[in-house]
Amino acid sequence: MNNKLNIETLAKDLTENSAFDEQLHIKYGVKRGLRNPDGTGVLAGITKVSNVHGYVINEYERVPCEGELFYRGININDIVEATDRNDRFGYDEASWLLLFGSLPTKNELDFYDTLMDEYSDPPMSFIEDMIMRAPSPDIMNKLARSVLALYSYDDNPDDNSVDNVLRQSLMIIARMPMIMTAAYQVKKRYYDNESFFLHSPIPGQSMAENILSMLRFDRQFTREEAKLLDKCLILHAEHGGGNNSTFAVRALTSSGTDTFSAIAAGIGALKGPRHGGANIKVVKMLDDIKANVGDYKDEEEIAAYLRKLLNKEAGDRSGLIYGMGHAVYTLSDPRATLLRKAAEEHCDMFGMREDFDILHTVEKLAPELLQNKMHYGNAICANVDLYSGLVYRMLGIPQELFTPLFAIARLSGWCAHRLEEIITCRRIMRPAYRTFHGRLPYIELEDRKDNF
Repeated sequence: MNNKLNIETLAKDLTENSAFDEQLHIKYGVKRGLRNPDGTGVLAGITKVSNVHGYVINEYERVPCEGELFYRGININDIVEATDRNDRFGYDEASWLLLFGSLPTKNELDFYDTLMDEYSDPPMSFIEDMIMRAPSPDIMNKLARSVLALYSYDDNPDDNSVDNVLRQSLMIIARMPMIMTAAYQVKKRYYDNESFFLHSPIPGQSMAENILSMLRFDRQFTREEAKLLDKCLILHAEHGGGNNSTFAVRALTSSGTDTFSAIAAGIGALKGPRHGGANIKVVKMLDDIKANVGDYKDEEEIAAYLRKLLNKEAGDRSGLIYGMGHAVYTLSDPRATLLRKAAEEHCDMFGMREDFDILHTVEKLAPELLQNKMHYGNAICANVDLYSGLVYRMLGIPQELFTPLFAIARLSGWCAHRLEEIITCRRIMRPAYRTFHGRLPYIELEDRKDNF
């Protein structure tokens, strides 16, 4: 074989053959990223699962407003405030609300909790066969593979009737916390050369309690810690049908594929750093600021460093200030507002006042810096990722689990959208791509010439 031919050469040729003038997007009205010219999303469907409200349209112009998030018409602030007021865990209630469309009664909530306990343990030998025998350095990768593997353990995997998909949905929601913690423990053993342990869920505990219990060797945690994690789970449970991972679940569902394949697609989408992986980027940015800024209380010194980030002179050289900006929210992200409050209330307890103050300063300074550098409008706000990673750090949760925890919480939203797609849409998604390539003649093999 010619030693000039290699993957790098082929990749270079592929790049050249795939490139085209980006002005063609404008010429043919292509909505890149399924976004309208004003940045709003292309309307692809109708949903009753949730509503993400971040602006109003007035005289064909986007007018910024305070962000709101509704689960089945109920404001997320009211859900979170009710759990605080009544001193109880709320993720199971939010999950029921998303799946069934109404708040559960006491009997319904008890039934849900009973099902979660019944389904929480994976099938016999699943952990050994699917996780211990095939460890992964990335937990999101292992979550996706594990969901696909559950297909083989299901007695009726391809039945897309509502009752069967609902059963599968509840089973996946219940099993994934143990699968996630086991995948992390096995990853520690095989890739970090550390000791590992495996705990099973404890019946009667909330999802947040079980996650902390399974992650800690002594299984000990405080109620305050579990309530804080529960709040994170509630806020990440759902965020509209247009976000990348939920759209992926709905797109695969529209093809008629099975539940396990559709949910694995959502996990794969959420793994991307432009989506669920952003909270890890925020804590890395925080560490970078702490390592390079002398006085954390000097706003001008932090501002100068943020300018370096924007100029690709510091950090990961991406030119981004992570945790800032959102596709829908303009003046505020309600999830970020709630998590900022929770982080501020708990940061002294966990010895992280300094970290909180730095991120709060970033939230204060970044909008103007982004506007000056990128010529954005004034409506730039912090998103949920700015504070979620900090809260996870407070709880001692390993960084490798920041995005998997996002996925665990979002399962309820994904399953709700899958069920809605099955019930209401019944048509395969098939957006169009305009072909742009001239006609070429076929050349016989012996007449073709290498490009190197």
